Amino acid sequence: MEYDLNDIVEMKKQHPCKKSNQWKIIRMGADIKIKCQGCGAIVMFSRREFEKKLKKVLPQE
Repeated sequence: MEYDLNDIVEMKKQHPCKKSNQWKIIRMGADIKIKCQGCGAIVMFSRREFEKKLKKVLPQE
């Protein structure tokens, strides 16, 4: 699955804030940092862990 900086992705589990599972990729490297679209919380994952938890990349508008 291909993803890039500023893509909106859907994760397998929902974030507890507003039950949002849409995240924006804000940093890419060995680690990936994503920001919740519901509350703005920022979480960092290793690339391997991120790919394991990723459900799909949402199409750009």
